[in-house]
Formats: sequence, structure tokens, C-alpha cells
Amino acid sequence: MNTQNTLTHKLLNEATRLDKLGIHLIRIGVAIIFIWIGALKFVPYEADSITPFVANSPVMSFFYAHPAEYKEHLTHEGQLDPAKRLWQTENHTYAFSDGLGTVEILIGLLVLYYAFSPRLGMVGSILAFLTPLVTLSFLVTTPEAWVANSGDANFGFPYLSGGGRLVLKDVLMLAGAIVMIADSARQLLQERSAPKPYQIHTV
Repeated sequence: MNTQNTLTHKLLNEATRLDKLGIHLIRIGVAIIFIWIGALKFVPYEADSITPFVANSPVMSFFYAHPAEYKEHLTHEGQLDPAKRLWQTENHTYAFSDGLGTVEILIGLLVLYYAFSPRLGMVGSILAFLTPLVTLSFLVTTPEAWVANSGDANFGFPYLSGGGRLVLKDVLMLAGAIVMIADSARQLLQERSAPKPYQIHTV
């Protein structure tokens, strides 16, 4: 019994150190999401899929030329409709998506750069925190985030659609970003408190 308790104690003791590994995994995971999803923003199907979110956003809809008309031009993933794609081009859907993708990739790289610069790591962490705040607002502004009333009894709140479920994941992104900000702040404080190398002044 004592042997089992000792083994359990050792395992628990080792587990207490996992937070050091966990913060690195959080940063890598957040960076992968930003870089991968950001790269997909340059592909038409991904740009098409965010149309309802952008068109209904009070702070982003101005990027589109015709945000009120988006419902008539939606496509499914894998579907190629030249006429609808032409409309999306004229709507500036792809230009906006390219810009958004560039920003997301940059955030992902800044998050990873913490290993070389705590300051840039802090910038990336703050941006990674702010981005989910915008994304989660889509749950309020986007009708397509919820199951539509098409005959089934289960529609509207709390029944998230595929798009809504995709947005909800950003709750974890938000939590992870807070942990990253705390770790970046800790790194910056350690950098400030570290003894400076002795400098020899010559006359």
C-alpha cells in the first residue's frame, strides 16, 4: 500500500510540472490555428464561408460592397458556381479575406516568436486575445450561427449551426491567450530584473 501511495505521489508531483509544457503547447496550438486558418483565407471556399459573419457584423460589413445581398450568393464547401464567385469578387469578399488571412498569419508568427522576443510574444498574445472577442461577437450578430427554422422543433438558441459551433471554439482561444499574456508578462519582468552585464567605460 505504501509503495502504491509513493508511486501515486511521484506521478502527481510530476504532473504539477506539466504547466511548463502546457504553456508551450498552448502557444503552438494557437499559432497553428491562426496560421492554418489564415492561409485558408486565400482560398475562395473559405472566403465564401465567412460571408454571413462579415456581412452581418456592424464593425466589418463596410468591407463588402453589397453586404445585404449575400444570402443570394452563398455556396456550399466544394461547390463551384462561376456566377456566384464573380459576385463574391465584385463584393470584395476575396480581397477582404486575403487581408484577414494576412493578419491571422502574422498573429500566428508573433505568437511563435515569443521564443526569441518576449515583447513580440506579448504583442502576439494580446492580438490572439482580441481576435476571439471579435469572432465570438458573431454569435450575436449572425443569424446563420444558429439552426434555422426549417421545420424541426430544434432551432435558434441554444442550437448552434455548423458555423456557430466553429465560432464557439474561440472561447478556448480566449482562455489560452490569457495564459499566454501572463507568461509573456512573466518573461518581460524576468528580463527586466536580470542583472545587466558589466560594462567597461573607457575615457
